[in-house]
Amino acid sequence: MEPIQYLWKDRKRFFGLPLSFTQYRLSEDRLFCETGFLNVKSDEVLLYRVRDLRLTISLGQRIFGVGTVCVVSSDKSIPHLDLKNVKDPRTVKELIHQNVEASKDKRRMRATELLGGEDGPDCQEYSENLALEEEET
Repeated sequence: MEPIQYLWKDRKRFFGLPLSFTQYRLSEDRLFCETGFLNVKSDEVLLYRVRDLRLTISLGQRIFGVGTVCVVSSDKSIPHLDLKNVKDPRTVKELIHQNVEASKDKRRMRATELLGGEDGPDCQEYSENLALEEEET
């Protein structure tokens, strides 16, 4: 088994310095968050499940050159993941966005976004509506 090739790595920063035990990593198809020193918790989000990215930079974060990238996904275990106080957050957000798009293209996930989600109908409701329309015609 080959080791995972990471495209980006960083730690949560305090006052611009990586002094925490929270590590963030990005591979071609997954985003990892590992927290803890003695008891380590490791979470991962598959990139094709990412629905939205948001960037938040407060005044204090701007002073130290860091920011928070919020990742919203359709993952059941981690629907919302914050990459807190990462260095150069705009570049990180763009890198995640590019890899999310590549992962969705690789899995051909474009059509499924139209069927479900917060604003759209559920898949079951959509198929029931199609069946009713076909019966009426």
